[in-house]
Amino acid sequence: MAQNQQAVEQVKKQLFIGGEWRDAEGGKTFEVDNPATGAELTRVADGSVADGAAALTAAADAQADWAATAPRDRSELLRAAYELIVERTDVLAELMTLEMGKPLAESRGEVTYGSEFFRWFAEEAVRISGRWSVAPNGQTRLMTMKQPVGPTLMITPWNFPLAMGTRKIGPAIAAGCTMVVKPAAETPLTMLYLAQLLEEVGLPKGVLNVVTTTDSGGVMEPLIRDPRSRKLTFTGSTPVGRKLVEQSADQLLRLSMELGGNAPFIVFGDADVDAAVEGAMLAKMRNIGEACTAANRLFVHADVADEFAKKFAAKMDALNVGDGMGDDVQVGPLINQKAVDKVTSLVQDATDRGATVVTGGAKGDGPGFFFNPTVITGVPGDAAMAKEEIFGPVAGIQVFTDEADVVRRANDTEFGLVAYFFTRDVARVVRVSEALEYGMVGVNQGIVSNPAAPFGGVKSSGYGREGGFEGIEEYLETKYVGLAL
Repeated sequence: MAQNQQAVEQVKKQLFIGGEWRDAEGGKTFEVDNPATGAELTRVADGSVADGAAALTAAADAQADWAATAPRDRSELLRAAYELIVERTDVLAELMTLEMGKPLAESRGEVTYGSEFFRWFAEEAVRISGRWSVAPNGQTRLMTMKQPVGPTLMITPWNFPLAMGTRKIGPAIAAGCTMVVKPAAETPLTMLYLAQLLEEVGLPKGVLNVVTTTDSGGVMEPLIRDPRSRKLTFTGSTPVGRKLVEQSADQLLRLSMELGGNAPFIVFGDADVDAAVEGAMLAKMRNIGEACTAANRLFVHADVADEFAKKFAAKMDALNVGDGMGDDVQVGPLINQKAVDKVTSLVQDATDRGATVVTGGAKGDGPGFFFNPTVITGVPGDAAMAKEEIFGPVAGIQVFTDEADVVRRANDTEFGLVAYFFTRDVARVVRVSEALEYGMVGVNQGIVSNPAAPFGGVKSSGYGREGGFEGIEEYLETKYVGLAL
């Protein structure tokens, strides 16, 4: 426990504005809790509207100089930050486990994943380019150039405290944008520590500003409506995303919105069932199921439904639930009591409609916000868990017999973030990949997230892409210059 407390003590608990660590207005603070115990970990600064305004001022003041910084210099800063993150893996992993709940092994995995965005965009920073061409009439030369969008507002979620920050901060630094980051109140420590690491590698003052607050709407709305802001990027729920889009309309901000999901996971009759079970474990149980990419609806062909359900339930039942800091723990707590209550109600709704709990189905004993890994069969299409994000360790299985029908059912949702399917039929791979209305599709794999690939959805799952070659474009404007001869 002393080692755990040492990790928390390494984090500065103030606001980071203009390169300085400062108390919130009036010295206000708020409590950060450990979801495994419900106990207080520490307290951090509770920023006000004035603090948010100060952060935007710092970002706006730093924008011109930062945009003029050589791409190689921005690249080297990101590369140095990547190396420092890797060096401090243990501290970052412990912070994430303590404030969010995921097992240490998963937290270390997130450090590996999250750090890769800095390495990827360090490489992209020096590859920003335009083009030169001759006008059709031959009398003008057409030149395009890429320039940074400008001061960017970033709102990050609690479920991936490091990675959801690095995949926004990385391309912004690479492109030459300054930032105001508002991390989730449930998990501020990881972002604050990341700011310390960026300060340590020499990021200029004002480029990154971090405001922790319990008044997210009150602090961020004035910044969204401020003409000095030029972009907003948000990862979170669709209802909140819609509200932010409305607020952003006044300034016609550039937007990147990574919103909710309702991912189908389809197992066709010709699939390798054992591989599909392993894929389902990854797609469902990564991050305790608290991920927008989590498999939300499992559609299994009638020919393999019994075999799949039996093997999948056995693996879910064997998972070790407990405090993420413990040895060999595979499933940590949910983020808070509200999350436990929601998952409980979804399971109850499904069983009220005739579904059968194969394993799990109840919250854990003792303190903390635990829910046992759960498999439910016979889930009807009108069950709440078939329509809403579960965001927990619960898997509901539905049976199908026809390819066209299951594709229709998979698409029958307002969301379109990610879909998964397993098959050995190459023609079906192409056919179904094209037919699924999702921004990402995993074929014979349960994880699609990769810093080298464009992450994002369609429909009510948002727009814009993070990662890949496309990720930096979200932070760049295209300027055209016509040169008359």
